[in-house]
Amino acid sequence: MTSPAAPRGSGGTGAGALRGDLPRIALTALAPAVWGTTYVVTTELLPQGHPLFAGLLRALPAGLVALAVTRSLPRGAWWGKAAVLGVLNIGLFFPLLFVAAERLPGGVAATLGAASPLMVAVLAVTVLHESPSARRFLWGVVGAAGVGLVVIRPNAGFDAVGVVAGLGGAATMALGVTLTKRWGRPAGVGPTAFAGWQLAAGGLFLLPLTFLAEGAPPAVDLPAVLGYLWLGLVGGLITFVLWFRGITTLPVTSVAVLGLLSPLVAAVLGAAVLGQTLGPVQLVGFGLSLAAIVAGQLPPSERARGSAAAPGTASTPTAAPGPASTHTPTSAPISKGTPR
Repeated sequence: MTSPAAPRGSGGTGAGALRGDLPRIALTALAPAVWGTTYVVTTELLPQGHPLFAGLLRALPAGLVALAVTRSLPRGAWWGKAAVLGVLNIGLFFPLLFVAAERLPGGVAATLGAASPLMVAVLAVTVLHESPSARRFLWGVVGAAGVGLVVIRPNAGFDAVGVVAGLGGAATMALGVTLTKRWGRPAGVGPTAFAGWQLAAGGLFLLPLTFLAEGAPPAVDLPAVLGYLWLGLVGGLITFVLWFRGITTLPVTSVAVLGLLSPLVAAVLGAAVLGQTLGPVQLVGFGLSLAAIVAGQLPPSERARGSAAAPGTASTPTAAPGPASTHTPTSAPISKGTPR
């Protein structure tokens, strides 16, 4: 049974409704913002050449901790649903993202990931039965273009396998986010348990994949321990709790557009920590992406709602959607891509 979306804050439109939802939006936005630290943490603290091992440590321990704390396991059909969501949101997404990161320049991989919100906008119509909205697509295109301006460099190259993997990662995340919204959260199950189910399922999916692809785990020193703790506890458990809570309490397209924060934060950290430069073109891209993020949180006007409701028979209105933009769960680096 699908949990209903939480009502838009004040029930109004425009800035009033945005103010009502602002606390939930801010908490949800923390997730992709923290995911934007993944690139710097990975390059500066973790052993190189073991990205799937990093993904495994990010998912499985956090999921097991959440299960131990909440003492909650899925029941009935939710065993299958939790497994599907965990594989889509984590287990499949990480390997596809790493393939794209290895075969494409980071900017290209990040921009392909930014297509996820456009996919969410389509899935919101086909899976959630929301009214189609040109506004979502427009701001989704603006947001993806902004990310492209921030992270793509003139010498960017393309690889067919990398492009397919990048789009596949964006598609799996878009479908996972949409199904999370459609299925909701079981009654009596909190966001920590719900995130724990998915993290554990995704981690168990990654477990054999990691050892088949990468072999024995790498040697781990103190900086790597700190990096894995950050990715697992903060970038894994805490942020996924906030992210899945946001999906179930806010319009799915509004949540998706917050994912643009990940490559933006990664670019800022690349400039601040790694000495990478941000020129006028990148600043324009920042402005476009931020405009898309803000526009994505505004509900449609009463006029737009009325015109959308008029053609069909009377039905319960869906929560007001924002524009399409996504999760790229990846933290979009300037020089090389990494998963969220």
